[in-house]
Amino acid sequence: MAVFADSHVHLADSAFEPDREIVIRHAVDAGASILVCIGESPDAADRALAVAAAHPGLVWHTAGMHPHEATSFDLARDLPRLRQHVAMGAVAVGECGLDYHYDHAPRDVQREILRSQVGLAAELGLPLVIHSREAADDTAAMVREAGQAGVRGVLHCFTGPVVLAETALEAGWYVSFSGVVTFRKWDDDGLIRAIPADRILLESDAPYLAPVPFRGKRNEPAHVSLTLARVATARGQAPDELGPIVVENTVRFFGLATSKARS
Repeated sequence: MAVFADSHVHLADSAFEPDREIVIRHAVDAGASILVCIGESPDAADRALAVAAAHPGLVWHTAGMHPHEATSFDLARDLPRLRQHVAMGAVAVGECGLDYHYDHAPRDVQREILRSQVGLAAELGLPLVIHSREAADDTAAMVREAGQAGVRGVLHCFTGPVVLAETALEAGWYVSFSGVVTFRKWDDDGLIRAIPADRILLESDAPYLAPVPFRGKRNEPAHVSLTLARVATARGQAPDELGPIVVENTVRFFGLATSKARS
C-alpha cells in the first residue's frame, strides 16, 4: 500500500457530518499520513480547527476566504479572525483566489480580497492555497507579485494552462492534482510530467471531484490513492515510489514538523 498526503480536503464540510470519523479512519487505512483540512471561510476555518484538534499529527487546518464568498468578507472583522487562526495552528492562508467562471462575486472584489490574503500570508510567513478558474492571467500576475514578496503557494486542483504552472514554478510554488486526472476527458498527461517531482502535491478536494470509479458520488480522502496511481502512471513511476515524495513535499510546503506528522 502506497502512502500519500491529501493536501486539500474539506473535512469540516457538512457532507461529512454523519460519519467524519469513519471517513478519516478509511483514509488512514488507505495510506493517508497527512490530511490538510481546508477552511474556505472564517466560519469554515473554525470548524476545520476543531477537526484538526481532534486528530493531532494527522489533520492540519488552513484559514482563508474563497472567491465565491468574497462579497461577505469584511476586512476589518474577518482578517483578524484569519490571523488568530495562525496562533491556533493554521498552516496556510486559503482557500482563496479568483473564479471568473461562476463570478459569484464581482471580479474587482475578488482581487481585493485575494490581495488582502496575500498580504496576510506575507506578514505571517505562511503559504497560500489558491483556487483559480478561468482567471489564469490575473492569477499569474498575483503569483509573480507574491513570489517577489517571498510568499509561496500552491495552485490547487490544477488543470492548466501550462503557462500558469510555469509562472508558479518560477516563483517557487507548487502544483496540486486532484481526481480530475482520472476523468475520461482528461488528456494532458504532459502537464503532469511537466511538474518537477519536488513540486507535486495531491488532493481529494473532498467531498467534491471523486475520481473514477467513484465519480458522481461523495468524494473521500481515501480516494487520493487512486489519483496517486494515475499521476504515478503518467510519470512512469510506481505509486509506492511517488507517494513518499508527495508526503515529503506536503510536509515541506506547509511547514509541518516531521516529528509530528505521522509516518
